[in-house]
Amino acid sequence: MRYRALGVSALCVMASGATLGAPAVHADNKRLNDGVVANVYTVQHQAGCTNDVTVNPQLRLAAQRHTLDVLNNRNLDGDIGSDGSTPQDRADAAGFHGKAAETVAINPAMAISGIELLNQWYDDPAALAIMSDCANSQIGVWSDNSPDRTVVVAVYGRPEGPGPTPRATPQGEAPPPVALPVNVPPDPSPDYDASDEIEFGVSWLPWILRGVYPPPGMPPQ
Repeated sequence: MRYRALGVSALCVMASGATLGAPAVHADNKRLNDGVVANVYTVQHQAGCTNDVTVNPQLRLAAQRHTLDVLNNRNLDGDIGSDGSTPQDRADAAGFHGKAAETVAINPAMAISGIELLNQWYDDPAALAIMSDCANSQIGVWSDNSPDRTVVVAVYGRPEGPGPTPRATPQGEAPPPVALPVNVPPDPSPDYDASDEIEFGVSWLPWILRGVYPPPGMPPQ
């Protein structure tokens, strides 16, 4: 009985050590990032926008820079970076040409669901105004996390420059057909909801209980 109790105690200590000694969680957050794009798409269309928001690599780079800055500097809680940079500064530095705006979410936990994230921004009038602005036709999203903190940054872009000037149509001639821009649909489609978060969490649960950090992106079925 005594040896059995000692064995159980040793296993508990080993399990605790594996958990406490695990590195910070930096999982692949593409699913969450794509969900933010899908939700912004939905918010814009609910506001009457007819364009489809598209992902811009330069804006995503600007979002990544600020995400890591906020994650590693606990005194930051908004748009201003540790070096005093603004969302526009970071977008310019990333090579984006146009006007930029930003929404930031900070959650004091290892993760945040897409629904919680959307509620944070939807309940903030300033963030909602940015999300629902049809002129913000491009977006870059990045998120990262540690065991006690999750940061999500979305940078919205309004590309500069007017569109091409249409050719004057001579009298009696039919106007040429208008070439509409190709819309790139968000990934995934806007039906992303809480069921996706639950499904993803259940898939990760066995790996989390084993002390594997981060769990594989696609655990075996």
